[in-house]
Amino acid sequence: MTSRIALISDHASPLATIGGIDAGGQNIAVAELAKELARLGYWVDVFTRLDSPSVPDVVHWQPRVRVIHVAAGPPKYIPKEHLLPVMDDFAEKMAQFIQRENSTYRVIHAHFFMSGVVAMRLRQLLGIPFVITFHALGAVRQLCQGTKDGFPAERTAIEKQLVQKASGVVALCPQDAADLQTLYGANPAKLTIIPNGYNPTDFFPLDQGLARASAGLDPEEPVILQLGRLVPRKGIDNVVRALAVLPPINGRKARLLVVGGESATPDPVLTPEIGRLQQLATSLGVADQVTFIGSRARSQLRTYYSAADVFVTTPWYEPFGITPLESMACGTPVVGSSVGGIKHTVIPGVTGYLVPPESPKLLADQLAVVLGNENLRQRMGKAAVKHVQAGYTWKHVAQQTADLYDLVCTGRTRVGIRMKAAH
Repeated sequence: MTSRIALISDHASPLATIGGIDAGGQNIAVAELAKELARLGYWVDVFTRLDSPSVPDVVHWQPRVRVIHVAAGPPKYIPKEHLLPVMDDFAEKMAQFIQRENSTYRVIHAHFFMSGVVAMRLRQLLGIPFVITFHALGAVRQLCQGTKDGFPAERTAIEKQLVQKASGVVALCPQDAADLQTLYGANPAKLTIIPNGYNPTDFFPLDQGLARASAGLDPEEPVILQLGRLVPRKGIDNVVRALAVLPPINGRKARLLVVGGESATPDPVLTPEIGRLQQLATSLGVADQVTFIGSRARSQLRTYYSAADVFVTTPWYEPFGITPLESMACGTPVVGSSVGGIKHTVIPGVTGYLVPPESPKLLADQLAVVLGNENLRQRMGKAAVKHVQAGYTWKHVAQQTADLYDLVCTGRTRVGIRMKAAH
């Protein structure tokens, strides 16, 4: 019998345009995992919420991969913080689809806690085992964001229940595994550390001069790149503050490129974070050094990674962080926050540097080191490519995930079998 896997990603569709408020790492992870599982021979159905009346119910997206839109709640965009009340409807509609098609899923892999609610209900209804990747933990978000966290108060209690009920729990990095054990009482025998990855056919080094010419950048200007979702949690304001105290590099001021947002043309109305950052840059006297690019297709991102001298990412909280992997795959060193997955994927002094979050002066100091030493940048860039190629490709991640499915389906995860992080 052909093995069929169901992935649930309630708000993060693999078909979404990346870089918007609710479209980032989880969308990429689900999309790439689905494609690589299909290459391993699985048939994969990705269930996500229908958020537009013009979207087909079923999209035959890739060989062996379908995206199935579940009509739960009104067919329009709803912020993920408000979606929990429609998850019961999501579960019922998904169960009806499975029964109507007479589909037999070997395992369900839930992505995010609300998808876990659906998977837990489907196990009750249909007896299908499930594993879960949380992608972010409510208890940690509350510690980092306090009242700024807009999710329902019951999120953490739901996550604790899911940790107990799931057949397997995927932690994205050692910090994620530690949080699951200390804050949620996760059984270590159920935990498997499987990182996110990158696609080597999409991200690889380009000639910097050609990349800059393609992006319309000054060939001699020191360039710092920030790329990803434009939301306060990503700490881009910290980078702007660092730019304000960063001395000239070989007599030239550095340029900060900010790639991302809700539209291809930067728009503070569509992307409020752009407006906030523009005001901050103006108040600090560096508005002329900050260029907002807008959103770009995935196929264009390697141009920006390769054009930059250094990639910077300094969120307050980051469960994993895919963009540092993509930057390193393109041969560009990373200066990142010592949080979450970033502190495990970036090797200090080898592929980049780590700094505490919300520490603009320390960030500026490390940026100055990288920007001021071309030999160091080249050495770090070469080491970065080797580092990510060795253990962070999506092909490698998918094989680890498939191994977990095998363990879950044979019941062996409960006797302490664990896999190692990809290093």
